[in-house]
Amino acid sequence: MSETNPSGNTTSENQGSSDTFDLVVLGGGSGGYAAALRASELGFTVGMIEKDKVGGTCLHRGCIPTKALLHSAEIADGARDSEKYGVKATFEGVDIQAVTAYREGIVAKKYKGLQGLVKARKITTIEGEGRLTSPTTVQVGDRTITGKNVILATGSYSRSLPGLDIGGRVITSEQALQLDFIPKKVAVLGGGVIGVEFASVWKSFGSDVTIIEALPHLVPNEDESISKSLERAFRKRGINYSLGVRFQSVTQNDDGVVVTLEDGKTFDADLLLVAVGRGPSTANLGYEEVGVTMDRGFVITNERLETSVPGVFAVGDIVPGLQLAHRGFQQGIFVAEELAGLKPIVIPDINIPKVTYCDPEVASVGYSEAKAKEQWGDDKISTYDYNLAGNGKSEIIGTTGSVKVVRVNDGPIVGVHMIGARVGELIGEGQLVVNWEAYPEDIAPLIHAHPTQNEAVGEAFLALAGKPLHAL
Repeated sequence: MSETNPSGNTTSENQGSSDTFDLVVLGGGSGGYAAALRASELGFTVGMIEKDKVGGTCLHRGCIPTKALLHSAEIADGARDSEKYGVKATFEGVDIQAVTAYREGIVAKKYKGLQGLVKARKITTIEGEGRLTSPTTVQVGDRTITGKNVILATGSYSRSLPGLDIGGRVITSEQALQLDFIPKKVAVLGGGVIGVEFASVWKSFGSDVTIIEALPHLVPNEDESISKSLERAFRKRGINYSLGVRFQSVTQNDDGVVVTLEDGKTFDADLLLVAVGRGPSTANLGYEEVGVTMDRGFVITNERLETSVPGVFAVGDIVPGLQLAHRGFQQGIFVAEELAGLKPIVIPDINIPKVTYCDPEVASVGYSEAKAKEQWGDDKISTYDYNLAGNGKSEIIGTTGSVKVVRVNDGPIVGVHMIGARVGELIGEGQLVVNWEAYPEDIAPLIHAHPTQNEAVGEAFLALAGKPLHAL
């Protein structure tokens, strides 16, 4: 194990006297701060440049605040349905100001904790917008920050579509978080992760919701059987959706918006949430001028996350692939360990777990059935779909759904796909199974705790191993 030589400039936030470091990290979001924390553990001196707040989109405008909203939504639904469980409660409505205070309190607490962690690791945080000026320097105002290596971690922004201007009643997820009212009627453009999560929240808060998705299914990156299950669940909840026809235009006035699709169909609403994905935040940051190879704004790297400029690496949402906070964490840690000579293993995107936190939740890791058949051939793949109706804990908490497992015949499990309340908490085991290339027969002796939803995962493995317990 080789480590860098501490060069005496390890200074905590607001104490920096030197602008030279072993490692300079441009961006303090999930990927950037993970790289900084791990590099500090490994003995590097680290300067981390952030123009806003350390924690980035995930902590301040993405993962954490939206999950707080989703929890408030779950509580609202629980209050409505309480008599089903023998509890008398009255649902009087949602106080959006109180929801906002709860959400902001969660973010503030996590932010304070992260600031303390960064300071304890003696990472120098440099406030300001950085611009790459050479393979070893980043300019921040009139300061030149120098590093033996540089990691680009500038994150992403909410994209729109050509000709679709954000403003007024046409909003992105950032503005949706800040709303001080609950819309009576809302249209959501995009049926991916962000779109279905906000649709789920607003429906629980009492809004009339319609999702518009150009592709044939909601959450189109998931296994088709899971997408269809989510569509059935949303239909049952009264969430409307239009699939397979592209957006054409939107008009707005003081009363609301009118969305027109390419087939001429229209939808009217108070607001239009544009949730068509996120683009890389790389414009005007000097990357191309220094020689970094780019493609449509994304930074191109090799499998070790090094760019075309030796010594300059990139992590997180600016690298093509899944845009997930935990992928950013993984890549940040990877690059720090790579620089320390630890030779970390590469985790392909397909083996990184994904969770969509709507109600019901969707979670997956590895190959879908269709992708597995493309990879190995139709006759080489077996699947088992365990219905949560057979799971005691799922019945108790009132959820339906399934756990679908994909295996190579006489070979390992290559995919785990789930839908149902709280299944996001189960995907960790799926990640281990897929990444360790376990066979169902390896896992079958490991009986899962009863009664848990986790048993459903075990039941699917048992069935694929040829010895189902609570299934035929």
